[in-house]
Amino acid sequence: MHFTRMSSYADKPVPVIERGEGAYIYDSNGKRYLDGLSGLFTVQAGHGRAELADAAAAQARKLAYFPIWSYAHPTAIELADRLAALAPGDLNRVFFSSGGGESVETAWKVAKQYFKLTGKPGKHKVLSRAIAYHGTTQGALSITGVPPFKQAFEPLVPGSVRIPNTNFYRAPYFVADDEKAFGLWAADRAEEAILAEGPDTVAAVFVEPVQNAGGCFPPPPGYFDRLREICDRYDVLLVSDETICAYGRLGTMFGADKYGYQPDIITTAKGLTSGYAPLGAAIISDRIFEPFAHGDTIFAHGYTFGGHPVSCAVALANLDLFDREDLLGNVRRNENLFRSTLERLHDLPIVGDVRGDGYFYGIELVKDKKTKATFSPEESERVLRGFVSGALFEAGLYCRADDRGDPVVQVAPPLTCGQAEFDEMEQMLRSVLTRAWDQI
Repeated sequence: MHFTRMSSYADKPVPVIERGEGAYIYDSNGKRYLDGLSGLFTVQAGHGRAELADAAAAQARKLAYFPIWSYAHPTAIELADRLAALAPGDLNRVFFSSGGGESVETAWKVAKQYFKLTGKPGKHKVLSRAIAYHGTTQGALSITGVPPFKQAFEPLVPGSVRIPNTNFYRAPYFVADDEKAFGLWAADRAEEAILAEGPDTVAAVFVEPVQNAGGCFPPPPGYFDRLREICDRYDVLLVSDETICAYGRLGTMFGADKYGYQPDIITTAKGLTSGYAPLGAAIISDRIFEPFAHGDTIFAHGYTFGGHPVSCAVALANLDLFDREDLLGNVRRNENLFRSTLERLHDLPIVGDVRGDGYFYGIELVKDKKTKATFSPEESERVLRGFVSGALFEAGLYCRADDRGDPVVQVAPPLTCGQAEFDEMEQMLRSVLTRAWDQI
């Protein structure tokens, strides 16, 4: 199983999820759980949407598979046009993949070749943020800023450099009382890293609109404006990794729309099909595409299942569903209610911070609210992994207990949810986290 301690199930059965309906999933014993993570930040439209299954079946009957290597097919063409129309600015070129990590891999390769084609062959390095997760392929894993995920597979692709993330709860003391000053300080570290590495060697900065790993770090005011300025100053591409944050997770089609910045490339996957078929896309600006469009130049990169006809048909039906049911509007109307419902948990001694945006939140757990003291490795193992994770699932809430950074519980429900599901989630979290405090 992926990202799983195999020994965990040596003496107990693996949970088997058999079906889903709306915001709920059911195991093989018939027990119901609130899907508080949208599968894996993916099932935007909820489970059991017959129209998405029907779209897949109809396309499979017509053309089940054909590659887009020197050819095209109608669903890939239509979806690329639609994504280009939705994406901000001149992001009009779409490269399809099978998932988010492949989209990140694509973006790094595009950046490297773009600079070779434009007479700057030394620009190949990338910056990314501490604790950020960008995928598991060798290139995307190199960009990932989670050391324990990388150690077993080193040496990785060279040229990836880490800069600070935007966790204001753990901000350095000299900017801890001013969120805007913290954001500018964090962005300025990108310029510092570019100068340290040499501007003629740095190709791109990879950032998520709201960083996932570490527990949902939103950008402070001014952060992306400053980062864009820095990238422009040193001719560095700004890549917005929106594998999670695109397609309504933050109440906008793209996270860049939410925070008003213009990327050179957006990498996406997950919610593009609401998880009903695997598909990813790197959406690339006309400016970056331009040098690839001449003479005998090729982009020697591709995936067997990139732009799969069935997946593209599902994505189109999914975007139709978004429009028909106004899923983005549902998030915008309810995001403050979601936030305020989760913030009720602040009265628990174990809850240090509640942060995030849209339908994407992290709850950081601490053992001392006043000092923000985090768990020791032994406490994290015993309390977070040994109790919280299993107890939440047993209580009927599927979500994520994570300690890639400081210990957090993450929640990201389907975009169809409202106050009833928020209240149910809060009640289960409250019960389990109250008991977790007694475990410390």
